[in-house]
Amino acid sequence: MSVQPYREITFDADGDVNAAQREALGRLEVTDLVMFAHGWNNSRSLATRFYARFFAPFPGLLPPGTRVGYTGVVWPSMMFTDEPIPDFGALAGVFPGREPVLGRLATLLGEEPESRAAFAEFGSLVRELVEVPEEGLVGDMAGVAAGEGVPAFLQEDPVEVCRLFTEALGGTEPSLAIGGGLKNLWKGAKEVLRQATYYTMKRRAGTVGERGLGPVLGRLARSSPGLRVHLVGHSMGARLVAFALRGLPDGARPVKSVTLLQGAFSHYAFAPSLPHAKGSAGALRDMQQRVDGPVVACYSQHDTALGVIYPLASRMAGDSSTVVGLDQRWWAVGHDGIQAVAGTRQLTLDAALRDGLPSSGCVNVDAASVVRRGGPPSGAHSDILHPELARVVLAAGRVGR
Repeated sequence: MSVQPYREITFDADGDVNAAQREALGRLEVTDLVMFAHGWNNSRSLATRFYARFFAPFPGLLPPGTRVGYTGVVWPSMMFTDEPIPDFGALAGVFPGREPVLGRLATLLGEEPESRAAFAEFGSLVRELVEVPEEGLVGDMAGVAAGEGVPAFLQEDPVEVCRLFTEALGGTEPSLAIGGGLKNLWKGAKEVLRQATYYTMKRRAGTVGERGLGPVLGRLARSSPGLRVHLVGHSMGARLVAFALRGLPDGARPVKSVTLLQGAFSHYAFAPSLPHAKGSAGALRDMQQRVDGPVVACYSQHDTALGVIYPLASRMAGDSSTVVGLDQRWWAVGHDGIQAVAGTRQLTLDAALRDGLPSSGCVNVDAASVVRRGGPPSGAHSDILHPELARVVLAAGRVGR
């Protein structure tokens, strides 16, 4: 590890925490604790290497004598690589007991049969894998409006869904006649499976944040009342730390800043009212008020995972939009920042580092000047290992001042 003192804290899929690790956090003799939650990463060793690289610039950015501790949040997500064939070994770890379903999916994706029946079977298997409820979207229209329901790609015609994903990935538009061009749609089918895994990780990140990390922060507030906590999350980990605010016990105020790096959740999450559904609110309505400091969302136009694929995977059933990427209802925090929250500040990265950050409220920072490298289909989604972003975290929390 590149910094000390460093501790890890591990949660399972239900948010249950490693108790020994939790207690160890309270014994750190520091004034500030930076807690980072990774995104899709299915091994502790990969997460630890990622944290080591992100934290490396911190000591050189702090004044002498500053007592800062570091924590890596480890939770059971997975890294779905950009390889053409999904890593079914990793998928088996995420979906225990689903090996027969995964085996059949692997066969279909390997053989790429040109029949609608095969795509129908594929769609059914994917829904079984991620346990889509039979009632689908019925009964929770507020959740649907907030982007928290079951997305359309898990419910609609698998052929049409795979066609949309194939086009989004840059594939040619194939003929949909039976036996004529369907083989090309299996490119989109692989992305459907990737996004089905994302759907599972999305639910899990919220659970771990609210039921796991939130209560842990509440205990820290009691055991170490002077400790200043700074939450950082990347991709799905940004969703995790954001939902931890919802899990904070009443009256607990340990969180002094939140930094969301390429956050993979709705840009309306903090909104008190949704622009497209008056009377409905974001899943994290007003949760920024539980932070004694700013909630900073760093975003980049070069993140194609959030700019192209995320809107398509988040679209809800019944949405007839044909240009999904232009429909702001399904955009992510990491695409254009926090939206529909009054008073949200908009800054460039240069301005944020030069002039500092507001002391409270929501702040959007356009980080495209550094978050810019990466190939398809994710683009710059994971290009966050930059000292400039470390400086944003420290500025948000006023660490060392």
